Amino acid sequence: MGRPKQFDPELAVEQAMQVFWRKGYASTTPQDLIDALGIGKGSLYNAFGSKHALFERALKRYRESQADALAELLARPGPVKERLRTTLAFIAEMNLGDPDRRGCLAVNTAAELASSDPQANDLVSRMFDRTEEAFRAVIEEGQRTGEISSERDAQAIGSLMLNTVVGLQLLSKTANGPERLARVIDALLETF
Repeated sequence: MGRPKQFDPELAVEQAMQVFWRKGYASTTPQDLIDALGIGKGSLYNAFGSKHALFERALKRYRESQADALAELLARPGPVKERLRTTLAFIAEMNLGDPDRRGCLAVNTAAELASSDPQANDLVSRMFDRTEEAFRAVIEEGQRTGEISSERDAQAIGSLMLNTVVGLQLLSKTANGPERLARVIDALLETF
């Protein structure tokens, strides 16, 4: 009898995140996860408890990685509006470049589970709050430097930026090219 197969739980969460992202929560079966993680059913449940618990961990991993990437893009040097344009363009290009057109795991989760899964809804809401806050902080920076009118409500613009990111994620799933997404970005940045 051989030794039980050892696996890295953090790598397993990453692999599970990819499966959930590609298939959605409801369409992902335990067998899909077992196949992707290369572990037995018992190991899956012993390590994570349930499909839902693994999904929550995967969603948290996604939230952290995306929040870090957004913060890094917004923290680059240069004029605020250019950093915002670069960030939005990066999001659009990343989504258009994905051959599976998965969009955003958080947006997909909100569309699939927000009304039926309070835990998933809470995780996604906190991710959206964090994204909105990051945009608000950059808008306020632009107001301090005079690039954006201080008469504009920074929180409202942050909310508009979040709404635009969610929309870009959805539009990118069906877009035939970057033109429509570029128009959305241009129109948004002309509003403030």
